[in-house]
Order: sequence, then C-alpha cells, then structure tokens
Amino acid sequence: MKQMNPKVLGIGALAGLTAALLVYGATVQPLLFILFGALSVLPILIVGLGWGNAAVITAVLVAGVIGAIWQSVYFGVFTLVLTLIPAWLSHLANLARPASELGGPDHLMAWYPLSDIMLHLCGLTAATVIIVGAIMGYNADLVGQVVDAYVGAVSQQSPDLQLDPIAIAKMKSLMLYMIPIAWGIIWVMMLLATYYVAIRIVAASKHGLRPREDIPSSLRMNRNAIFIFLAAIVALFFGGTPALIGAAAVGAFGAGFLVSGFAALHYRTRGKDWRVPVLILCYLTSLMLTLPLFIILILGLADTRKAIALTPNKNTDHSKQPDTKI
Repeated sequence: MKQMNPKVLGIGALAGLTAALLVYGATVQPLLFILFGALSVLPILIVGLGWGNAAVITAVLVAGVIGAIWQSVYFGVFTLVLTLIPAWLSHLANLARPASELGGPDHLMAWYPLSDIMLHLCGLTAATVIIVGAIMGYNADLVGQVVDAYVGAVSQQSPDLQLDPIAIAKMKSLMLYMIPIAWGIIWVMMLLATYYVAIRIVAASKHGLRPREDIPSSLRMNRNAIFIFLAAIVALFFGGTPALIGAAAVGAFGAGFLVSGFAALHYRTRGKDWRVPVLILCYLTSLMLTLPLFIILILGLADTRKAIALTPNKNTDHSKQPDTKI
C-alpha cells in the first residue's frame, strides 16, 4: 500500500468531494443521470489506481459523509454504495504477485487478470441493480403505472389512436424484465468505459501502479461467468423475483460478453487490409439489428481466458509498488 501521508489523504478527500458533487448532479438532472453517474465514478477510479488503497478509502468515506451531511443519510448511503464499486475495482487492479509463483520468470510481477476484474465488475453491477430495485420497490405494479402513464399521454396526443389492451399487457410484461436488463447493460458499459479512461489518465500522469494493457488481447470474460450467465437465463423462466434477479444478471454479464466479443473481433482482425471497414460495419449493424449483437455475444462466450500482465519487479521507487499481493 502507498505510504499514508497527508498529501495522499488530501488527494483522496478531494476525490471524494468531487464524487459526491457529481452524484448530487446525477440525482437533480435525470436527463443527465448516466453522464453524471459515469463522471462520479471517474475520480474514485483515478485516485485508487494512482494513489492506492489509503487514498481511495478516504475518498469513499468522504463522499459518503458529505452526502449524508449535505443532503440526507439516505443520500449518503447511496453515494457510499455507488463509490464502493470503483473503489473495489481499483483495489483489484493494483493487486500483483511474483510471476514465479505462477511458473513465470523470477524478475517479473504478475498483475490481477483483467478477466477476473470483469467478473467482479459484472457481478457488482448486477447486485447493485438488484439492491436499488428492492429499495425502490420495483415490481409489476410500478412498471404498470409507468406504462399506463405513457399510454395516457399517447392517448391525449392522439385521441383517435386505439391501443389494444392485450398489447398493453404484453408491453407491461416485457418492460418488467427489460428495464433491469437495460440498466445492467448500461452500468457495465459505463463502468468499463470509465475504467479505461481512468487508466489512460493515470498512465499519462505517471502515477499508475498497473501497467497499461493491450485491451483487444486481454479483455476477456472469466470462464466462470458463463455459468452465471446461463443460470440467469434459466431464472428468467421462473417468473417473479427470481426472474427479476436473473434479468439484472443477464444484462450485466451479457454486456461483459458483448464487450469481450468486440475486443476479440478487434484482436482477430489485426493486420488485415479489410479491418477498418469490417469493424465499422459491425458497429453500425449492431446499433440497428439484433443478429450482429448475437454473433458478437457468441464470440465473447467462445473466447474466455485469462491474460496476465507482467512487469519487472525491480522497482526502486517503493511508492510504485502494488498495494498487496493477489
């Protein structure tokens, strides 16, 4: 762990204050919730990846306390929970052990695999969606009220439009499970994008503990994630609470496998003359059609492995040592 000193604690406190303000901005600006939510994660990741556990623990505690004092205890707990995920991810990213313990060279350090970080990211995202849904009282009645309000607004705008009650009932049933799936996808994508940006910022500032990795070759899902994903799909058929829990997990882990599939596609097309047009075509068709996304998902499911980053362990600057061993 980095040496605990006032400078490190001060940097952590500043990051916590920034995160708390951004979380508040996300709650008062619903239209910008995703943007401010992503930005609130960024300072926590930066301080954790660049200054270690002492700084990130300080950041999380300060963010929670400021939220509780400034707004309410409920808001403080919400801020604390929201910042715990990036704090844990930064902790995992800073874990390392001698490569010799894994059968590698004696002069290298092996860092915590990105595939395992992805497993934690998807699992924590699914758990967060489930917990937030439980706190909100998310259920069929709540979704039905939202759909009824939407249908009422449409009816006022177009009185001549006759909506089929059976179609409305099917919409309510579909939305009940699509909302947690969508939130799982959105939060995984948001956290992963923020993690990548934080890695780049920390590397540019020369404070990074973890080396920059080649994302196309190292970004894969852990093999155990396949079983969680399949179990979540099965849970969807049970209905009720198990299906809602499964929907959150399907969204989170499905997003992880999608990202892994795109990374594998980037890696496999390296050096090809047709690489750029094919990648552009894949991204454009994925935005409009379901079949390309399904193919990318299968590619992510088929290519699960661990790619371990290695760096020299002869570092005379002790402030750049990893926080703890794996």
